[in-house]
Amino acid sequence: MGEEEGMVSDVKSSASEKTNPKLTLLPLIALIFYEVSGGPFGVEDSVRAGGGPLLSLLGFLVFPFIWSIPEALVTAELATCFPENGGYVLWISSAFGPFWGFQEGFWKWFSGVMDNALYPVLFLDYLKHSLPIFNRLLVRIPTLLGITFSLTYLNYRGLHIVGFSAVSLAIFSLCPFVVMVILSIPRIRPMRWLVVDFKKVDWRGYFNSMFWNLNYWDKASTLAGEVENPSKTFPKALFGAVVVVVSSYLIPILAGTGALRSGSGEWTDGYFAEVGMLIGGFWLKWWIQAAAAMSNMGLFEAEMSSDAFQLLGMSEMGMLPSIFASRSKHGTPTISILCSATGVIFLSWMSFQEILEFLNFLYAIGMLLEFAAFVVLRIKKPDLDRPYKVPFQTFGATMLCLPPALLLVLVMSLATMRTFFVSGAVIILGFLLYPLLVHAKERKWALFDASKPAMPPNISLEDHSVALQPRVTDEASVSLLSELSSLKTEQEPSQIMEGVLKVD
Repeated sequence: MGEEEGMVSDVKSSASEKTNPKLTLLPLIALIFYEVSGGPFGVEDSVRAGGGPLLSLLGFLVFPFIWSIPEALVTAELATCFPENGGYVLWISSAFGPFWGFQEGFWKWFSGVMDNALYPVLFLDYLKHSLPIFNRLLVRIPTLLGITFSLTYLNYRGLHIVGFSAVSLAIFSLCPFVVMVILSIPRIRPMRWLVVDFKKVDWRGYFNSMFWNLNYWDKASTLAGEVENPSKTFPKALFGAVVVVVSSYLIPILAGTGALRSGSGEWTDGYFAEVGMLIGGFWLKWWIQAAAAMSNMGLFEAEMSSDAFQLLGMSEMGMLPSIFASRSKHGTPTISILCSATGVIFLSWMSFQEILEFLNFLYAIGMLLEFAAFVVLRIKKPDLDRPYKVPFQTFGATMLCLPPALLLVLVMSLATMRTFFVSGAVIILGFLLYPLLVHAKERKWALFDASKPAMPPNISLEDHSVALQPRVTDEASVSLLSELSSLKTEQEPSQIMEGVLKVD
């Protein structure tokens, strides 16, 4: 009887804990926007690599249908089916087992940290055009560290703060381009959009630029547990983000290339600031530079949030020590944030192109696994509760994944030998880490938890009563007590206690 009273007391105290603010629609759109894009900064290389504006414009018109929309649809279905922190790690674990779920998480986390290492550097690269002092190492290195620590602290203070900061940063980053487009209208000559010199086309650079500027739609799924009403919010947010991202690329390129006679060779990173000066004057150039710098802050914040909550989700599944799931008083995963920030600092010495190819390769492998999981779950678990379902049957779902899968293979085939070597080393490291962590768990070298195994929490207890048996054949099955833990925020403590007593 005393044990039962203690359990009731624990449940009541858990139910009475103050919940942290959840992400709503607009902040989630802003976070997805910064996961994927952050604005037209960085798309200038697509004009140079494409030998003129034509291939760049066609790319941003066609690639969203081949890549962005299929990835967003797959993310919408699986994120609403598994609305927990960890995102694609849950999807892969449910389809192929925990080994491949861990590999997916390791590859995606590593590529995310590499991606995040770019943004403090790019932040200073835009500012140094107006403030040359940032070219000096004695000033540059402390500033890079200061930016990284400051943005890391903002992540620590709360995801809802990061979300609303992303909204403000997105508005500020896109406003100068709205002004630039309006000022360019009288000078636009549509024939300039048709220019292309195939002798100057750098196909590897072109496809890498397109892929990098249009990927990472799945990253926001890693913090699905922090979203308010994810089954309805996620599909709407992904649709809104697709519209904002594609528009933020196409419209400024149409304005810049249509209003100016600049050669394709001039379109390199940061050239939009020069476009702003030629169209509006120095004031617009400085505004675009400031917007670019602030956009990199938003990109950093969104990426670090996803990476940290992915580690938290993996810890809750028992794949990582439970210390990675520890939260601060603001509800943020402290150790996971520090781990991601440390990775950013160690990787920031690499060049932009090196990081771009490495992260693209690892990301491509992970996405192939995600598309496979999407199809396999349709076949193996057709009755899985899918609050949002892509409106295709199994064959149609497979065909939806085929074009982006072919694009992934193409991007990987264009990689250099150095990229193959580095990516191969990361993959081997992941293969070695998993059995090491399993051994550590068995030997109790570290504390592990599995409060949220890889099973959608919307599946009823009756469907999985087999989880109470001593032997569990389905690696993705969830125990009764884990189900009760996931349901305690929705039920009254007395109802939970009643369920426990009935089972006893």
